[in-house]
Amino acid sequence: MPNTLMLLPGRLEAWLGGRIGRLLFALPPGILRRLAGTPPAVATGTHPEALLLGKLAAAGPDRMSDAAPVAEQRKRFALQAGGLAAPGAKKLPVAVSDHRAPGRGGDIPVRLYVPEDAEARGPLLVYFHGGGWVHGSIATHDPSCRTLAHLSGVRVLSVDYRLAPEHPYPAAADDAISAYAWAADHAADLGADPARLAVGGDSAGGNLAAVVALAARDDERLPDVAFQLLLYPVTDVAAKTGSYASFSEGYLLTEAGMDWFIGHYVPDAKTRNEWQASPLRASSLEGLPPAYVATCLPDVLRDEGEAYAARLRESSVAVATQRHDQLHGFFSTGAVRSSAVALAQVAGALRQGLAHS
Repeated sequence: MPNTLMLLPGRLEAWLGGRIGRLLFALPPGILRRLAGTPPAVATGTHPEALLLGKLAAAGPDRMSDAAPVAEQRKRFALQAGGLAAPGAKKLPVAVSDHRAPGRGGDIPVRLYVPEDAEARGPLLVYFHGGGWVHGSIATHDPSCRTLAHLSGVRVLSVDYRLAPEHPYPAAADDAISAYAWAADHAADLGADPARLAVGGDSAGGNLAAVVALAARDDERLPDVAFQLLLYPVTDVAAKTGSYASFSEGYLLTEAGMDWFIGHYVPDAKTRNEWQASPLRASSLEGLPPAYVATCLPDVLRDEGEAYAARLRESSVAVATQRHDQLHGFFSTGAVRSSAVALAQVAGALRQGLAHS
């Protein structure tokens, strides 16, 4: 009981932070611009709402640290995410059902979202949530996945893969591949066309989506992926690009935070060069499916995401790139108006990318 009581202030702070943020970002745009101020030269072009969100995050405690147990941090992450999630998502005309896919470490929970206007035997996006392979779940990304399915008209299957540090690399990658294989085998039951399976994810989930696309290309037992939706993906855990130095702190995801996440997910530095951990280091990206790669202007991961898109293009893969004026994590901050606009753009890219698959 004493330990639990000691943790309550942190949970209250996380809950209040999300709810206060929701109220704050409902203020008129002019007021938010004044509160945000002028961005540093390196972040010129960042949306004022995103800039303000970064300032608020920097003023609070670092959620990517060892100051509290990982299990407690996950609870706080979920509390704060709930406050900044897309409002009204549960009222959207999207049918939701839970299933389980077999995996190497046991059954993997998955959640299917079927929009009202979904095409009969249409495409299906297998989606992997972000959270640094340590945080996040089906629940934290539920509002965003509902919104994505509704706006795109595409079925979405969200995957609750195992998390580090309890299950370090390659557990999440193994679960991601297993969930994709299950979706392919059960496509008819899910109302989907097995020839039109896409993969997608944000941040660490974008890393897993890229890994699944590579695995499907190389494993004849798996159907080829039709399309990749990669949102500010982690593509190289073995090195740091210039955007780490430019945006090391003050923009929600910090350099120290990424070090912490990578240290928990891939504690053995010798394995960080493997393509299952760092898809940018795959020997070849030829033969991969078309992709939409979204990055964020003020993000430590910006350069490696854009480097992955460039390598795809050099490998004759059709790829569309978009550098958003948002912070890392905009997929899950739909209560911020400009984040909601960015999510709508992502949904449009998904719909278009699968239109002729």
